[in-house]
Amino acid sequence: MTAETAPRRARIGIMGGTFDPIHNGHLVAASEAQIQFNLDEVVFVPTGKPWMKDTVTLGEHRYLMTVIATAANPGFNVSRVDLEREGATYTIDTLRDMRKAYPDADLFFITGADAVAQIMEWKDVAEVWTLAHFIAVSRPGHALTISGLPEQGVSSLEVPALAISSTDCRNRVSRGYPVWYLVPDGVVQYIAKHHLYRSS
Repeated sequence: MTAETAPRRARIGIMGGTFDPIHNGHLVAASEAQIQFNLDEVVFVPTGKPWMKDTVTLGEHRYLMTVIATAANPGFNVSRVDLEREGATYTIDTLRDMRKAYPDADLFFITGADAVAQIMEWKDVAEVWTLAHFIAVSRPGHALTISGLPEQGVSSLEVPALAISSTDCRNRVSRGYPVWYLVPDGVVQYIAKHHLYRSS
């Protein structure tokens, strides 16, 4: 079989994050990455127990909000792989599990440029580069510093909607402010139904 007749390898985007809550910036970033990098599918992977954060909303809530937010897009899916793994969540474990799920695909890990800037401190970073190409998403005006990073291992992508943040969304809800148009409509309703992010 020649290179011309060999079947095209699938290109799978992996969007990991706490998604507490998932917001429209996440969705726009995933959609833009899908177009710019010709991805067949983007799999959202809600973090189980993020090693860098002390307190997060119950994983099942974050998973269900992510399912609601992505349901209308046939090119988006959600994985429970990090939620079902014991212990703290590390990107290397996510990538190992996704490699098992997609053994014949090229993997593209979509994450914030701020996270990529700290990647040399990540667990088993040498192996991380062998498992996926990284797409570092930033908002305009925030340049990615890639000094010390493999040039072939990281691409940058500017997305204006990333000015939205989960922290701001949580703070708005806790103060009684609306989050319409910052998060998908179904997520607004889920937050209200389950009384998430309310100040005590």
